[in-house]
Amino acid sequence: MTSSALGRDFRLLWSAAVSSRFGDALRTPALALLAATVTRDPRIIAAVTVAGQLPPLLFGLLGGVYADRWDRRRTMAVVDGVRAAVVAALAVVVALNRVTVLVLLVAAFLLATLGTLFDSASFALLPALVSPDALPRANGRLQAGSAVAGGFLGAPAAGVLFAVAPALPFALDAVTFAAAALLVLALAPTAVATVATRPGARRGSVWNEIVEGLRWLRAHRTLWRVTVLTAASNLAISGIMAVLVLYALDVLRVPPAGYGLFAAAAIVGGVAGALGAGRLAAWLGTVPALRAVLAVETVALTGFALARHPVSGGIALAVFAAGTVVWNSLWASYGQRHVPSELLGRVGAAQRMMGLLAAPLGAALAGLAAAAYGTAPVAGAAAGTLALVTLAAWRSLRPAAPAVLSRAA
Repeated sequence: MTSSALGRDFRLLWSAAVSSRFGDALRTPALALLAATVTRDPRIIAAVTVAGQLPPLLFGLLGGVYADRWDRRRTMAVVDGVRAAVVAALAVVVALNRVTVLVLLVAAFLLATLGTLFDSASFALLPALVSPDALPRANGRLQAGSAVAGGFLGAPAAGVLFAVAPALPFALDAVTFAAAALLVLALAPTAVATVATRPGARRGSVWNEIVEGLRWLRAHRTLWRVTVLTAASNLAISGIMAVLVLYALDVLRVPPAGYGLFAAAAIVGGVAGALGAGRLAAWLGTVPALRAVLAVETVALTGFALARHPVSGGIALAVFAAGTVVWNSLWASYGQRHVPSELLGRVGAAQRMMGLLAAPLGAALAGLAAAAYGTAPVAGAAAGTLALVTLAAWRSLRPAAPAVLSRAA
């Protein structure tokens, strides 16, 4: 899934991302299993999950500021080194049978906090490693590798390793973080301009720099519209994912033993979409491709809402997942191509923040609706929501939009 045409530095970044994602896929379910061994109180187990979800909302914009201030390559390496140390310490605590609820909460919160800085720096670094025209393909390769490492390798292995020894998934996760840090350090130093290194640049307060990024995003008409459309589509995506298992079991009549295979359809579709994102962008252009992908997603989700058989539902889910991954790859590539390097960390963080705020809202609404009316209407409502987003995209995103640059640039 890597490509020599993208260059040595991209191959190193891809390898680091895949290694880290494999470790994440081991740690996340293992952390949930570990919490269940400490307590059976669902409130406490849920609190561990929330501790890993809060930092991107609390510190995401701050991470964007420091991704623009600091050397991004070194920042990513240091963050992964610290995360390796944190997870290694957790593995030791687990091996010594000294785990407490406080340990789980601190570990989940700290790892997620460090991840906000890593994500901002990684997003901003990629345009320095590949040409602008290669960004859709590069983002697609990153998503495909992460999907395979996480969905096909890490997640299935987590439960097995935890059963062998509860500390084992965490120890292996620490190794993947350490490997990722070394791979990032092997990148050639890049001449990425940041707020801290630009000649004659003045660095303002953290708050002023956050506002500068938000203002730039709001002033770039096309990028702002794509960001809003992404957040709106997240309402539908998170809604259907929140009730997916119930919909599969109750409506599609998927046997419980076959649910893992059914859910794997989404991973297969996502990998296929990631690998095809670059070709689609080259064929249609980024903005026309975004409009087309939303239309395909809407048709697929409508088919999923109408399906009443595991096979037809699985096919629709795979197509929908493919479209979602293509959209994410193209959306990221468009921002990386048009945002000035010294603002990439902050603008990218602001875009992710909007998506993160929409996702829990969609999941909560879906849960309430499913409790009141059942899961079948939720799927129909998600398809209807995505249809409205698609209509808005076709009205607001024009094929000539890439040529329209923001006055803020």
